[in-house]
Amino acid sequence: MTNENDLLAVAAENCKTLTSAVTAAGLDETLQGKGPFTVFAPTDRAFAAIQKDVDNLMKPENKSELGKVLTNHVIKGKTMLADLKDGQEITTMEGEKLKVSIKDNKVMIGNAIVSSTDIPASNGVIHVIDSVLLPTT
Repeated sequence: MTNENDLLAVAAENCKTLTSAVTAAGLDETLQGKGPFTVFAPTDRAFAAIQKDVDNLMKPENKSELGKVLTNHVIKGKTMLADLKDGQEITTMEGEKLKVSIKDNKVMIGNAIVSSTDIPASNGVIHVIDSVLLPTT
C-alpha cells in the first residue's frame, strides 16, 4: 500500500536516518497508512548528534525502544505550522506532551528547532527539526 507521496516516501528525500529507523522499527506501514499524521522529522545531522544511541536503538533487540522514540515524533491529524500556538502542548502518539514555543519567528517543538515546515504528503504533513525528541519515560 505504498504511495510515492506518503509520509515515508517524502521523508526519505531528506531524512534518510529517520526512514531507515522507521523501517527497522516496523512502523513503515503506519506512516504509509491512511493518516493523517504530522511528523516532526529529525534531520540526519540530528541523529548523528546521538549516533551512539542510534546505533544501540537500531539493534533488533531494541526494536520496541526504537519504536517509542519514533512515535514521539508523530501526532495524529494534519497540523500545519499556522495551527501551532506559542505555549501549546501537543501529545505525541507515544503519549508524551511536547511544548510549542514560538518566539521571533523561531518555532520549537520541545527542545528542537523547526527548520522546514508544511512539507505536504498524501497522508499528512512533515516539519523538519534539528534534534531527536527522546521520550522521558
